[in-house]
Amino acid sequence: MSKTGPLIIGLTGSIAMGKSTVAAMLVEEGIPLFDADAEVYRLQGPKGALLPAIETAFPGTTGPEGVLRQKLGAAVFGNPDQLKILEAIVHPAVAEARRQFLAEHDDAPMVVFDIPLLFEKGGYQGVDTIIVVSAPAPVQRARALAREGMTAEKFDHILTLQTPDAEKRARADHVIDTGTSLAETRAQVRALVKNLQQSH
Repeated sequence: MSKTGPLIIGLTGSIAMGKSTVAAMLVEEGIPLFDADAEVYRLQGPKGALLPAIETAFPGTTGPEGVLRQKLGAAVFGNPDQLKILEAIVHPAVAEARRQFLAEHDDAPMVVFDIPLLFEKGGYQGVDTIIVVSAPAPVQRARALAREGMTAEKFDHILTLQTPDAEKRARADHVIDTGTSLAETRAQVRALVKNLQQSH
């Protein structure tokens, strides 16, 4: 099966698994990266394209600095219907940005889509190979609870929204274990990039 354009790598992992660290390592290896979360921040930041629609749907949740995260979070947290309304505003805009990114990097051998909810939102259907970033559960919990504003209750709720790590690992084409040292994680990333370069 011949395929034009770059090999599209889907990068995902549950909260506090080290996905951002692995994403940075892939960029260091020269692979263009589309960061879905960063794109959302841009679209919802100062003068962001989505602010008018978000303010209309959720009055009082935006200001000159962009989305007021705590207010918007309070409006959708634990409320699936409100969350769906927000996703209907955000997801098409991110998909369009991703299309533009692909067009700009059409001549690259590989690109990475950093998508936290790759399995949960069906993004896996648009990638060629999937890397799951994982670590042992106690490591994940310790990392998450060390984050500012994170509570055990909030962490447990986030886990209920995410595909379980074991299932992600089972559905992955490649797993990067970040429960080790940074040097060992980097060695795994380099070996994987080399492998993908040879097979694509």
